[in-house]
Amino acid sequence: MSDTVDATNIPGEKSGPMLAADGTPLKRSLRRALRRQKMSALLLIAPLLIFILITFIAPIADMLFRSVENEIVQDTLPRTTAILETWDSESGNVPDTPVFKALYQDIFIAQERKLHTRLGSRLNYELTGASSLFRKSGRGVGDIGEVYQDQFEDMNAFWKKGENWNDILGSDAWLAEIKSWKKASGQAQPPFEIRAQIAEILPQTAAFYQIFADFTQNEKNSNLYKKDPWELIYSAFYDDLTGANAARIDTYTGPGAAELSEAKAAAANFETVDYKAAFGDIDKDWLKMPIWDTIRAYSPRFTNGYFLNAVDMQKSENGPELRPENQRIYATLFLRTLFMSTVITLSCILLGYPVGWILANLPARTANLLMILVLLPFWTSLLVRTSAWKVMLQQQGVVNDTLVWLGIVADDSRLALINNQTGTIIAMTHILLPFMILPLYSVMQTIPPSYLRAAKSLGATNWTAFWRVYFPQSVPGIGAGSILVFILSIGYYITPEIVGGTTGTFISNRIAYHISSSLNWGLAAALGAILLAVVLGLYYAYDKIVGIDNVKLGG
Repeated sequence: MSDTVDATNIPGEKSGPMLAADGTPLKRSLRRALRRQKMSALLLIAPLLIFILITFIAPIADMLFRSVENEIVQDTLPRTTAILETWDSESGNVPDTPVFKALYQDIFIAQERKLHTRLGSRLNYELTGASSLFRKSGRGVGDIGEVYQDQFEDMNAFWKKGENWNDILGSDAWLAEIKSWKKASGQAQPPFEIRAQIAEILPQTAAFYQIFADFTQNEKNSNLYKKDPWELIYSAFYDDLTGANAARIDTYTGPGAAELSEAKAAAANFETVDYKAAFGDIDKDWLKMPIWDTIRAYSPRFTNGYFLNAVDMQKSENGPELRPENQRIYATLFLRTLFMSTVITLSCILLGYPVGWILANLPARTANLLMILVLLPFWTSLLVRTSAWKVMLQQQGVVNDTLVWLGIVADDSRLALINNQTGTIIAMTHILLPFMILPLYSVMQTIPPSYLRAAKSLGATNWTAFWRVYFPQSVPGIGAGSILVFILSIGYYITPEIVGGTTGTFISNRIAYHISSSLNWGLAAALGAILLAVVLGLYYAYDKIVGIDNVKLGG
């Protein structure tokens, strides 16, 4: 016989789920109430989440993206980088003429848009001299295209006027709109439309003319119909007239058909351009391997080059390799930053611990008065405090004068306390000391004095009572203060810049330099990402060794 009871067989009992007061199932009502509670909590913290997302998460994500982003090379030299993929760099020979022709086309368009100098600056981070090479080439590519322009214009003045080019290349619908368009009307200029038949028989001319039209209408905001074409259009025009589709020109009957047939016949006898030799005339570096190796190595849209540079390495044909010894600076800066931040943290512990103990054991009124002195530096500008240390630590400054007056050092043997690591450690210890004292004080306040008295009453000496009873309870304050001081010091750059000289600067100074001076944001982002990874790694190690749960600010 079963021991279970079926509610449906009990008189007066109703089958089905339990219901809430409003008649809905109890489970559904509870889920709805929990959902409302979670939504209310989310709305309460939403402003903080948005603030963190905008001011913290988004900048870090942007930094990480910039450290690998490398679109400028491929976007500025799309035709060149596409052909370079099949180039055998191990042969020891520079690319053939087709690559130089593509380079001419890319640099011509880039210099019209003022992008060639940006590309040169980007590649100059990897190869010294690339910036000047691209600037010089931007000035010289116009002369290459003029070889064909002059011959077409000398043959027939028809090819001198932009209106004639547009009559041939533009569609009938676009021509009707552009001829009636007036800039003073305030209306947008009709976008250029290529004539379909021309796009078939003059494909290169049509392609480059559309780029020219887009640039003229949208970037220069000029009337395309009256604008004379680029020199690049003439070289593309010559290629079409002498290319595989040249025979189709004879079947063309639209505007300018007679002039096109005449140009086709004359083009067969034109002087041609040796693009490779032309770039060699602009600068001999184009006939050498380094620039081509660099363009090819940094042509992908994403690169690890910034991170390699950040660890004193570089790309080569055989993969990543160390830079020459005289160019290795970042590993030294990283190690120096970690070493000096550790020394500053230890200095703050040694100086802050006694102060925290005194504040925690004095009467409240006296402790509050002394706490004002601890907080007083916060009321003074960081730049003022750092500049004051620069004055005090110099060889004719207050510190050296005092040491000479006390007879500790001779007048002709004054200490070098500025523009070195010593100056940075002294100044930063003073600046960051309050961040150590405050956590120590807040934790020490919670330690009952009766613990020490009990230890002494059981026979412990003052040192044993302190080391075995008091000190372990103050470790959470040391941990909190150490994290604050270390993280702050590892990212400081104003104080090391002013008092550190060449041997007392941090990696953050180099990051600031690349952001504000050299404008190498990719390398700055890579250095910042590595510094972030180092900090997170040290934080993880601290959590495993000490335990982040043991860190507190009192209570």
